[in-house]
Amino acid sequence: MPFHVKSTGAMGTGDIYYKADGTWTQTYADRKQYSAKSDADAVAATSETKTIKNTSGTICSSYTYQLDIYKNSTVVTE
Repeated sequence: MPFHVKSTGAMGTGDIYYKADGTWTQTYADRKQYSAKSDADAVAATSETKTIKNTSGTICSSYTYQLDIYKNSTVVTE
C-alpha cells in the first residue's frame, strides 16, 4: 500500500505534496510515493539544526526546529 506526504500550502493555496529533496508541488501526480509508511513518516518528521558561533568560530549554542510545512504535514495512505 503506497503512502505520500501532504501539507497545506502557504496563504491557503490548498494541498501540496512532497516531491523530493525538500521540494513540494501542488500537482498530485508529481508527489513522491513511498512503499513503507516509516519512510513517509521520516519525511514528515524532518527538522533542521542551526548553530550559533562566536567571532572566533566556536559554537556557542545550537537549536533544532521543524519548519511549519513539515510540522503541519500528514502521511496519507493511498
